[in-house]
Amino acid sequence: MRYGFVIDQNRCIGCHACTVACKEEHNIAVGVNRTWVKYVEKGIYPDTRRHFAVLRCNHCDDAPCIEICPTISLFRRSDGIVDFDNERCIGCKSCMQACPYDALYIDPDRNTAAKCNFDASRVEMGYKPACEVVCPTQAILSGDLDDPQSEVSRRVAMDKVSVRKPEKGTKPKLFYVGVEGDLLNPTMMEPQSSHFWAEKQAGEDLYALGNGKTDRPIPGGAREVYDVPHMIPWGKKIATYLWTKSIATGVLLLSALFLNMGFEQDELVLNFFSPIVSLFFLTATMLLLVFDLKKPSRFLFLLTKPNLNSWLVLGGYVLTAYGILAGLWLGQRILTGTVSQAVIWAAALFAIASAGYSAFLFAQARGRDFWQSPLLFWHLLIQAITAGAATLTLMGVLLGVTLLMFSWLGNLLIVSLLTGLAMIFAELFMKHGSEDSVRASDLLIKGALSKSFWIFVIGLGTLVPVVLVLWPVASLFPKIIAAALALLGLWMYENLWIKAGQAIPLS
Repeated sequence: MRYGFVIDQNRCIGCHACTVACKEEHNIAVGVNRTWVKYVEKGIYPDTRRHFAVLRCNHCDDAPCIEICPTISLFRRSDGIVDFDNERCIGCKSCMQACPYDALYIDPDRNTAAKCNFDASRVEMGYKPACEVVCPTQAILSGDLDDPQSEVSRRVAMDKVSVRKPEKGTKPKLFYVGVEGDLLNPTMMEPQSSHFWAEKQAGEDLYALGNGKTDRPIPGGAREVYDVPHMIPWGKKIATYLWTKSIATGVLLLSALFLNMGFEQDELVLNFFSPIVSLFFLTATMLLLVFDLKKPSRFLFLLTKPNLNSWLVLGGYVLTAYGILAGLWLGQRILTGTVSQAVIWAAALFAIASAGYSAFLFAQARGRDFWQSPLLFWHLLIQAITAGAATLTLMGVLLGVTLLMFSWLGNLLIVSLLTGLAMIFAELFMKHGSEDSVRASDLLIKGALSKSFWIFVIGLGTLVPVVLVLWPVASLFPKIIAAALALLGLWMYENLWIKAGQAIPLS
């Protein structure tokens, strides 16, 4: 049994009865929707036409929201319905990033994720979903797609049907008949900064808001004229989490490298203060992750109700193991005065894993094409080296290290900054696989985020530190400024990268 929907847009009159019935059936708060109707217009006056599309969860057979959910609060029932349990949800918002269809939202009353669940309680009692019952034109049909005698199965077999974003490989079970194709792909529409009765809010569609002159697609194409607002799930806390994690891992990774290169004279900084700094920023990383949750009190559900397919869970385990090893490193140094090679190398290995696991987490955020870069793991590792070199430079100024180590830190900072710059340009200027990625890149290169990107990331965050490190003066002051600017530029990039990835609408 596989329940699915067929929506006949030839019959839809855009009355919003389905939206109202759904809100009433589930007591949905104002400002959020499980199902909604979107309007677009096509043509040039006076030859124009309005088209409607009913949008909601697609109840995918390969649902990315289930894969990324860390506590199995999203699950597929035996009848194919993708349902949710808000008693398990921790409000991490990762499901919103994984869904290519913008189907999930945060319930403002419960602070948990929610979405269309096919009116599962009605289905269990043998009733049709409320949206189907109230539709005045019978545009919405539901039923068992595996039953060849069901109406939805016959319509899918006999009619020309479309699904949203089939290239995502999610195997959606929401089929459209007679829908205007541009409605199912938001990047095919002319960017608009306003709707019928409202202006778009900052962050809702940065590409549209920053695009004064549209050149893609051709003017005269579909124009979005009515939609509902869509929340931007992740913000500065997630950007700062990436930044603090880079420092926490980079410091100990480079300390392990220097200790095995014979920098015994700098042992106090490398063996004692480095694990302290690492543990401090690792604690900050964990706190940022917890406080970004809508239900922080349920954080331990990651341990008690884990989904081992989710990189939120696996990443939490990696960070925990790294914290234990950093604690062992510091404990051995305090108790015995030395640190065993086994602890040093194990900590270095988990430092690499901790720095890079986020690449697999963002890869599970399948709704955001801009984050699906094959270079991301290596870029995160380079960022950790940059953060480690900059932080150890500042520590060296305060605590004192040899000139040889300062020289090595300067060289590492230059190499990592230039390598990171090459990776940034490769990610932005390489051939992209989707229009979403192109538009997100454009935001950084020449769009609404470009000023901050070129000034703070490329200029002050990369090129100026390289020049200052190479500056032929005996003073350490230029190196201090270089390290501070490198850390600032790294945070700015994380913040802009998170913003750009979410700035393109999914529906």
